[in-house]
Amino acid sequence: MEDIKKNLETVNGKIKEAADGCGRNADDIILVAVSKTRSPEEVNTAIDAGVTDIGENKVQEIMDKYDEIKPVRWHLIGHLQTNKVKYIIDKVDMIHSVDSMKLAKEINKRAKAHEKTMDILVQINPAQEESKFGVSIDEAGDLVREILDSCENIRIKGLMSVAPIAEDPRDVKPYFDGVKAKYDELAKIEHPNLDFKYLSMGMSHDFQVAIEAGSNLVRVGSAIFGERDYELYRKQQAEKKAREQEENK
Repeated sequence: MEDIKKNLETVNGKIKEAADGCGRNADDIILVAVSKTRSPEEVNTAIDAGVTDIGENKVQEIMDKYDEIKPVRWHLIGHLQTNKVKYIIDKVDMIHSVDSMKLAKEINKRAKAHEKTMDILVQINPAQEESKFGVSIDEAGDLVREILDSCENIRIKGLMSVAPIAEDPRDVKPYFDGVKAKYDELAKIEHPNLDFKYLSMGMSHDFQVAIEAGSNLVRVGSAIFGERDYELYRKQQAEKKAREQEENK
């Protein structure tokens, strides 16, 4: 667990270095620690070390961990299926991955039932990679306006994107720059349910370049928690399920 604390210090140092390098204040940049496959103990260690925001890719992981995690702001950062919105609408503080009206309408419906306004980001796929979700940069404006016109229980807080993987992170800066330009354009829209504050770009391998491009919310997992061991995670999940079945007999 000490490695998590040391890694967090290193990541925060790199955030400050990147911010200083482009004349920005590191305090204005939010670090979302991505806890995919990580145990509640690991997540709580990060929270004890200063993490205030946790990001999860899967609804099921939020459900499994939610009651065991210390008070923190939750972000759903992965692809969200409409039939799973109901499970996390009362648990997460922001949904980063809205890329269709179908999803937006379901979020709006569930938020209205809970008498809340859900903060979301519109997800952009800047390179239009088939393996990733998100609308194109050109389509983002239309989706933002359509959501504003028809979803009164949604507040659009900005944009999110995932850049292509590159050996040299600087090679993807043009993609980040393109999303930032669209962010600046859409931020000028005047609407009570649009409050552009967050540009969610950058992960463990490229967050410094994203900060240089204007990101103020970075999603960092392996650089904090270490490389993921999916085989171990699956084993732990199977053991947990077996224990629960035994307890319920």
